[in-house]
Amino acid sequence: MAKPRNKLMDWLQYVGLRVFAMFVHMFGLRGNYRTGRIVGNLLYKFDRRHRNRAIEHLRRSFPDWPESKYRTVARASMRNMIYLGLEFLLTTRLITHGTWRRYVRLTNLGETLRLLVQRKTGLIMVTGHFGNWEAVGYTMAALGFPTVSVARRIDNPYVDRYVIGMRERAGQRIIDKRGAMAVVPQVLADREVACFIVDQDAGRTGAFVDFFHRKASTYKAIALMAMEHQAPVVVGYGRRIKEQYGFEIATTRVIYPHEWADKDDPMMWITQEYTTALEEIIRLAPQQYLWVHRRWKHRPRGEQAGPDGIA
Repeated sequence: MAKPRNKLMDWLQYVGLRVFAMFVHMFGLRGNYRTGRIVGNLLYKFDRRHRNRAIEHLRRSFPDWPESKYRTVARASMRNMIYLGLEFLLTTRLITHGTWRRYVRLTNLGETLRLLVQRKTGLIMVTGHFGNWEAVGYTMAALGFPTVSVARRIDNPYVDRYVIGMRERAGQRIIDKRGAMAVVPQVLADREVACFIVDQDAGRTGAFVDFFHRKASTYKAIALMAMEHQAPVVVGYGRRIKEQYGFEIATTRVIYPHEWADKDDPMMWITQEYTTALEEIIRLAPQQYLWVHRRWKHRPRGEQAGPDGIA
């Protein structure tokens, strides 16, 4: 049974977030990013557990790098977490129908936009914990292409309402990860767009596919829904191109139903295909990936994970 939440502490956390947001909007982009950089560097210095996890994940993913580069990229990755929170608070003010071109560069989106306009079927869009994934959904909605994004709700109800309200301000709809599989099939049946973060550990029952030289447990549901609804799977990203709020939003792979029609195991093939595409995205800018999260926590049967779930 879950422990009852402390309403006073929840409320104080919410007030703290709103006060922080007020200060973010009081200062310019340069000052905010300078502060974010300092905080990220301090996080790298003092958060030993996450620092070591990020370095070890990098060491196993890029075995040919010099030792110094692992630390440099791990530090930048932890700064990226701070930038993401900062940018989340700035996005609703900076990304509008009339101003988005100042901050966002669209790359290789022709095929994706065609699918969004035609809407012959539902569409599944996937990305990973890379760059600023929050900016992608918000920008697409601001451009007139609202999506239905699956996300884990925040335990603090006051903070959750505030965050969801900001995410949905431009027209994007957020549904809770818990119970999403009861909602998403209808989204696809209605020829809408469902968005997922697909690089989360799926436990012992997930599909184990190759990701940076080792097996990673990956949710089967994306591929199964794509097969059931004959929905193309679009792999894309939102990469930070400057430390003063600027992004490149791009598509790198569109997986069509005819591609998996003749595969012996289409579910595994689709899952591996978008996972490989995500790996290629991360290689564009490894410093913008969330290396601290436990992507390789669970191992295939008979294989043991290392300390802290590192494969």
